[in-house]
Amino acid sequence: MICGPLTGGAFLAQMIALELGAGFCFAERIVSSRPGLYPVDYRIPLALHGDLRGRRVAVVDDAISAGSAVRRTLIELDGADANPIVIAALIVIGPRGRVLADERAVPLETLRQLPDAVWMPDECPRCAAGEALAVL
Repeated sequence: MICGPLTGGAFLAQMIALELGAGFCFAERIVSSRPGLYPVDYRIPLALHGDLRGRRVAVVDDAISAGSAVRRTLIELDGADANPIVIAALIVIGPRGRVLADERAVPLETLRQLPDAVWMPDECPRCAAGEALAVL
């Protein structure tokens, strides 16, 4: 099975599944009421859980930076008793994709790794310097 978070990752995952003749599933993006920097969940529809039980699954996203979409998709796969075996993305920005793969003990496959462009507020050098955010 190939699984991707909606929107970008799911479309890429679906194309890969078609090319490989594999099954496909997706995780829907749901804004939660949870406070914090990443208040978004990703849910695999319950109707797909039966197809996932015991299956080996590749988690595919178009890009990983903060890693929240892939992390939440992995949590959903755990809840469906699936077996994630790899994380893949066209581009990985910063270290969070590698950290997530290492935490899950699965390989991370990517076409391009770029330096980090995302900081937590307490790590941001501009925040620490009291600089205002630029509005484009």
